[in-house]
Amino acid sequence: MAIALSVTQSAVFLILSQGAQHKKGGAMLANQKHKAAGQSIFMSSVTGLANTLAVVTTFIGAPPLYGRTVGWVQGFTANNYGSGFEDITAFTWGVVCACLVFFISRASISTALVMGGLALATRIF
Repeated sequence: MAIALSVTQSAVFLILSQGAQHKKGGAMLANQKHKAAGQSIFMSSVTGLANTLAVVTTFIGAPPLYGRTVGWVQGFTANNYGSGFEDITAFTWGVVCACLVFFISRASISTALVMGGLALATRIF
């Protein structure tokens, strides 16, 4: 009888402890979901800010890049591919300059924002 009672108590304890672990796991899962949602909001904000700042940088930086290089690119094209392509070369080079400035600035800005956020987080926490 004592052995059966001990086995029953052990079984009840085991069931209760598994239930407590299950509840802890559920709380941990909810905490992980909350943390992931916070990280998702942070990363989408960083992406939005980086895109906005990259557009501003492109608006300011692409025209000087284009103005300083379009003559050389048109001359290169005329020397190597023949004359008559100057207009299409100028247009294409304008698009290339805008894309270069935009994507390089977006990559740089988003990297700087993420690293700045991590540095701030390590100082605070």
